[in-house]
Amino acid sequence: MLALALLKDPGYRSYWLALFASQMGTWMQAAAQGWLVLLLTGSAERLGLVVALQFLPSLLFSLPAGVLADRYPKRDLLRFTQGGMTLLALAMAFLVYTGWVRYGHVLLFAFLYGALNAMDQPVRQSFTVELAGKERYPGAIALNSFGFNTSRLVGPAVAGFLIAFYGVGAAYLANALSFLPILWVLSRLPRGEGNGVVQGRWWTEALEGIRFVLGHPVVRRVVGLILFATLLGMNFQTLVPAYARLVLGLSATGYGFLLSSVGVGAILAALIMAFTGRPRPWRLVLGLFALALAHLGLALKLPGLVPLFLAVGGFGMISVLINANTLVQLSVPDRLRGRVMAVYSLVMLGTGPLGAYLTGFLFEALGGRRAALVLGLALLAVGAFQLLRPWPRDASPQA
Repeated sequence: MLALALLKDPGYRSYWLALFASQMGTWMQAAAQGWLVLLLTGSAERLGLVVALQFLPSLLFSLPAGVLADRYPKRDLLRFTQGGMTLLALAMAFLVYTGWVRYGHVLLFAFLYGALNAMDQPVRQSFTVELAGKERYPGAIALNSFGFNTSRLVGPAVAGFLIAFYGVGAAYLANALSFLPILWVLSRLPRGEGNGVVQGRWWTEALEGIRFVLGHPVVRRVVGLILFATLLGMNFQTLVPAYARLVLGLSATGYGFLLSSVGVGAILAALIMAFTGRPRPWRLVLGLFALALAHLGLALKLPGLVPLFLAVGGFGMISVLINANTLVQLSVPDRLRGRVMAVYSLVMLGTGPLGAYLTGFLFEALGGRRAALVLGLALLAVGAFQLLRPWPRDASPQA
């Protein structure tokens, strides 16, 4: 029970609780953003464009962020990214409350927020190993995923309540306030050390991480699977609001409930990993088939079962992400950790723009249920391909 043992560590417990508060606000803001775009435009394709712009910076900034994570103290880098996201959320809350907000503002906000998040992801994942220790990392990622997905469950439901009674701006404001605990905790943690080694230009160092990913059979396989899973099956930020409003005609409260359904399945997957603690390739493939089943379920005319299908999708998504992240982290040497996780983040988040826009485009072109059918069949094909290829023998490291 590495996850429970970590909570007995005062430093890690404070960090985890503060991170949970921040993630709660982030999911509230994500729910508000999707609803705001649909209120302003009524278009699933334009919503897909917003989500795409939020993930686009990962293509530009993930690799430089990985180099920074290996060079400089990660705590200082996290204070910069978390502080920047606080200011952006405050700015959007101001625009919404004053009535000045336009679709163009949402596009700009999504890009800037995505740029900070692209820097934050590889640094935060490397910092987790530094704070928890590599031997406790499987427990740390399971614990972090549990917090992340509990916030995914509760955050959208709270956002639906806030939007219904106080307007969209309240969710943005709540997100800005949610960053204060993590900023305070980071200021009290030891500063840590970067390796301080500058071997040349940043892209020379970044290429070393890319070469490791391409040359390591397990990491290469995992990153390839993440690429297709993210492209086809993890676009819930586009899928759920579009399906809720354009297919089911739900209110903000109903939309928040559907997003929370994704979180229910995600928490179940995180709990299973917290108690078992070992990454397994077959769990990656199982998660992929769960994503396929969720999309195929949404293609059916069974509105009463939509929350169940979304819960299955949440289970599949987190099963893929937890096992993939842990397999990669346990395979990489410490000196390359930031750069390798930057490549992982580049694939996971950088595929997001195309996946989000693809989902929105299919909704516009085919309708919600047919779009879900196409995506589900594509995921089934990827899962079948994974079953036909044997995994390397060292693909199941001990926790």
